Amino acid sequence: MSFAISTDSGSNMPIDLIRENSLIVIPLTYRYDDEDHSTIDLSEFDGESYYEMIKNKEVTTSTVNIQQFIDAWEPYLKEGKDILHISMSSGISSTYQTSRMASEILYEDYPERKIITVDTYAASLGEAMIVLEACKLMDEGLTVDEVADKIEKKKTSLRQVFTVDDLMFLKKGGRLSAASAMIGTILSIKPILIGNEIGQIVVKGKERGRKAALKALLDEYVNYVANPVKDVIGIAHSACKEDVKWLKEEILKINPMQKIITEIYEPVTGSHVGPRALALFFFKKEVETA
Repeated sequence: MSFAISTDSGSNMPIDLIRENSLIVIPLTYRYDDEDHSTIDLSEFDGESYYEMIKNKEVTTSTVNIQQFIDAWEPYLKEGKDILHISMSSGISSTYQTSRMASEILYEDYPERKIITVDTYAASLGEAMIVLEACKLMDEGLTVDEVADKIEKKKTSLRQVFTVDDLMFLKKGGRLSAASAMIGTILSIKPILIGNEIGQIVVKGKERGRKAALKALLDEYVNYVANPVKDVIGIAHSACKEDVKWLKEEILKINPMQKIITEIYEPVTGSHVGPRALALFFFKKEVETA
């Protein structure tokens, strides 16, 4: 293997897949009770307690700093390996820009090495799906340039759709405008949100009640999924296991062969979407009807 694949913990990658693919995972930081925290191994993350806690306690987050990237990548560069870093969307975080700055610094000491950074325009398991696509291509023997080129194209077909219980978590974190967030205060209206073509969160629609919102996520899958037999899909949640169970079962009724990764939202992204968020990620058809 002539290159290593790197990502940030915003990819929500299950620990078994991190180990299986020998991934470099750089942790994002979140802070509460005057202490900094970071989480990579989600099997050790008590999501139920965390998402109950953030209902009443403020959590702040910070991007990965430049030195973290340098410390994580330099040992591989010293071994003569190139780096392919696959980042959380620049539309919601400055992590991608920081990775670019770190690569420029490292180029001065390792001019013969390649450090390629990819902005996925995604987060959570959407980001993870791009990482897994890169791992598959690397295993097939493609070069770092070839893998980067293919995932740059693949990321444009990623569909990211989710619903939240309280849009004010997204507003507080600057992930959504105040005007858009206001719809979450109207009666029992539940928003359907998507990641747009530049990785920003936008409101796609509104449903009355939680059940209707969950059905809207399922409809997105039915209407847009590209290859349910070949491609994996992702379901991320912030402590709403029953909703995950329902969505997964309904998808498998439609496509029994569908491969599904489910994972609780990692705490940094989770602090912005809030408790009981549910997200669906999949590769969509080339041509959309809406």
